[in-house]
Amino acid sequence: MKLLLSVLKLTYTPAACTSRRRCLSSGSSSSSLLRRQDETLVVGSSRELVQRLGSQVEVRTGFITEKEEGALMREVEPGLKKKRYEFDHWDDAIHGYRETERERWGAACEEILSRVRSVAFPEGSPLLGPVHVLDLDKTGYIKPHIDSVKFCGSTIAGLCLLSDSIMRLVKEDATNEWLDLLLPRYSLYILRDQARYNFTHEILKDEESVFNGQKVPRLRRISIICRNLPG
Repeated sequence: MKLLLSVLKLTYTPAACTSRRRCLSSGSSSSSLLRRQDETLVVGSSRELVQRLGSQVEVRTGFITEKEEGALMREVEPGLKKKRYEFDHWDDAIHGYRETERERWGAACEEILSRVRSVAFPEGSPLLGPVHVLDLDKTGYIKPHIDSVKFCGSTIAGLCLLSDSIMRLVKEDATNEWLDLLLPRYSLYILRDQARYNFTHEILKDEESVFNGQKVPRLRRISIICRNLPG
């Protein structure tokens, strides 16, 4: 089943970064950095925006181990290998991808997904049944989009496998307001509420994968994504 997305074509002016500690953006004197676990994981167009979305954008580094990544890959890789990478998504949202959905997982993977659900979603929140698995080729990328409100609710949570990557959020009606999220391999990202409904999100292509002035090589990347149902 194809992921149902609402794609938005946006004009974005990227930040011009001079160092990892300081980044100058068009329209503001400096960017704002949000530190979690002693590592800069989120940069934004303003301190106010970072603070406002602080509880709605979360990156948890080291959420899974290398061994747990291996367990997840052993379950998803056989099905993915039967598919070809596609370079023309049905609504032009994704380039260079394979995808599938899984409802049944082995015990080890189910334990990992239970951890995801326990930290990302309110207790008792009705969840979208199938878990979405999205495989991006090294040359692949995801364009700016907002997941359809008809088919998923207020929270998106995704495990990041095989590669670091950069996720960019841009305000739907004010493209000068943006956040860049550094998503390390083995991490979990969570988008909630306003960050989910009012901001597009995208995964940058390898040649654009720069975070706060530093290149972040983008290799093949797999994300395992859980969502809740619309309220």
